[in-house]
Amino acid sequence: MTLSVAIQMDPIERIRIAGDTGFALMLEAQERGHTLYTYTPEKLSLRDGTVTARMRPVTVRDVEGDHFTLGTEEKVDLSTLDVVLLRQDPPFDMAYVTTTHMLERVHPKTLVVNNPTEVRNAPEKIFVTHFPELMPPTLITRDRAEIEAFRDEFGEIVMKPLYGHGGATVFKTGKDDPNFGSLFDLFSNLFREPWVVQGFIKEVSEGDKRIILIDGKAAGAVNRVPAAGDLRANMVRGGAARPTDLSKKELEICEAIGPELSRRGLLLVGIDVIHGKLTEINVTAPTGVRAIKKLGGPDLAAQLFDVIEAKRAG
Repeated sequence: MTLSVAIQMDPIERIRIAGDTGFALMLEAQERGHTLYTYTPEKLSLRDGTVTARMRPVTVRDVEGDHFTLGTEEKVDLSTLDVVLLRQDPPFDMAYVTTTHMLERVHPKTLVVNNPTEVRNAPEKIFVTHFPELMPPTLITRDRAEIEAFRDEFGEIVMKPLYGHGGATVFKTGKDDPNFGSLFDLFSNLFREPWVVQGFIKEVSEGDKRIILIDGKAAGAVNRVPAAGDLRANMVRGGAARPTDLSKKELEICEAIGPELSRRGLLLVGIDVIHGKLTEINVTAPTGVRAIKKLGGPDLAAQLFDVIEAKRAG
């Protein structure tokens, strides 16, 4: 089976291929003989009910600095494609949301991964709150009195923007922190949305585990250990990737949320688990696939394309 596969992504010349999951998917698609295209979100258009994009055929190779060759740009009706991979990085802002409105016009005739309607309906730091029994204590608000009451109850807390990504603007604060007022003012000025406030999990120093689920089933994991002096384990913030296995508790988390992910058509999902507590469900452009394979884990790009091909064949 040969598929036409387009990747909606950030400019291909800017990606860091060593850790880019979208690039891993492109390599896998090419290895299977699929026709590959790439385009950026601003190339999308909607006219009279038809969604098109100006895209370019692409060949890829796993060579840093020489990782792609682009063909001539052409205007393509997305409904004529077999698969679109939604892979541009957040921020999850109105520009991002608008692309999901456009892509849902062609899905599921053209299989969009992940389902754009459910990407829009499942912001990672809100969707996870459907499973409060699996999470650390979590508050979503911008009300200072509520945050202070939460801090008084749990002592050390973590504050982060609701639609942030990659560990940016994540702070830890406590009951006697003289910087809390300034931190509150900073968040008030930077973000119009509520913020996420969670009880601090001190075991984060042992790692923040990224677990990849494919069509609702646990497929692989990497443990991300924060750099010295930093609470953020994100690899783009200096976190170190370590091989890992899944604990009984982590498998139970995956089994609890997996059916809902599959039902929503969220085929590639990355969840974050700290000391047995679920903190985020990442559905926009989850990463970790390349790190897992590099550390001796399974080839998750191949597993995902097995699922994609089965769905297209069906």
